[in-house]
Amino acid sequence: MKSLFKSKPRTPADLVRQTRELLIFVDSNSNTREDKRQEKMAELTKLLRELKSILYGNSESEPVAEACAQLTQEFFRENTLRLVIICLPKLSLESRKDATQVVANLQRQQVHSRLIASDYLEANKDLLDLLVSGYEDPDMALHYGAMLRECIRHQSIARYVLESDHMKKFFDYIQLPNFDIASDASATFKELLTRHKSTVAAFLTKNYDWFFAEYNSKLLESTNYLTRRQAIKLLGDMLLDRSNSAIMMRYVSSKDNLRILMTLLRESSKNIQIEAFHVFKLFAANQNKPPEIVSILVANRDKLLRFFRDFKTEKEDEQFDADKAQVVKEIAALEPRDRS
Repeated sequence: MKSLFKSKPRTPADLVRQTRELLIFVDSNSNTREDKRQEKMAELTKLLRELKSILYGNSESEPVAEACAQLTQEFFRENTLRLVIICLPKLSLESRKDATQVVANLQRQQVHSRLIASDYLEANKDLLDLLVSGYEDPDMALHYGAMLRECIRHQSIARYVLESDHMKKFFDYIQLPNFDIASDASATFKELLTRHKSTVAAFLTKNYDWFFAEYNSKLLESTNYLTRRQAIKLLGDMLLDRSNSAIMMRYVSSKDNLRILMTLLRESSKNIQIEAFHVFKLFAANQNKPPEIVSILVANRDKLLRFFRDFKTEKEDEQFDADKAQVVKEIAALEPRDRS
């Protein structure tokens, strides 16, 4: 007889609605009796764990597509995403982790062949402002950063962040004293500048002057070794991407950029030297070098040739050796140009 009175299993949509109700409670009931508040928070923790289990599966079962679709549709129906982001600071650490994973997964869920998370964020771009600013809160930075990286998988959302004033903030976030937060900001920065090729090329074309002025002074010339290493690696990734060919040609036509690269070649770190070489070789390969570039290379020719003669990687690398030989050939063949 007891089995007749079992409660009906909650559907994914039911779980989202109950989560939303509890988030509304968390957001608006700061003066609630403590025991009642703890009870509600415990229930919310349980619900978030159930939502995560539906989206990711568990040790006993894989995610069910229909259940994921129901959950996703309900999640974006009435601002549950907004509530999760706003209420995240009020949740326990474990609940924050679960909520972060839920939000991340929802960015990839399709409903009727559409990524409805993208449509929702398009209509609620202020949430991106909140996520980016999360880097200024040590307790929330890693959670909001993880959410942000998943949100910018959508091209239109990445474009919004790139074109906003937030991009200038990343040059400071990357240099925050907290290593974990700085590394997380650096990962997001790299994602913004490499994932969506056409959008990145348009951004760099439009914002070339201020962007590379900041990039050079704050990242490539940073006093922090890790910042320099990550920055020179990312610079190479950007300039060597075919979609950024026009940007690359502009970059390698600047004597100031060349001087920075030559300084990085003299670093004691072999890792930085190698990454700097991959950018330096673009200066050498440019068949239309401006006179001021030629002058610098000619003035430093003997030093450069001696340097490259002894410059090796730790392991055999045929491509590196071929690139190095070509750079040596290009530099050795240079003749001073008439500046007139």
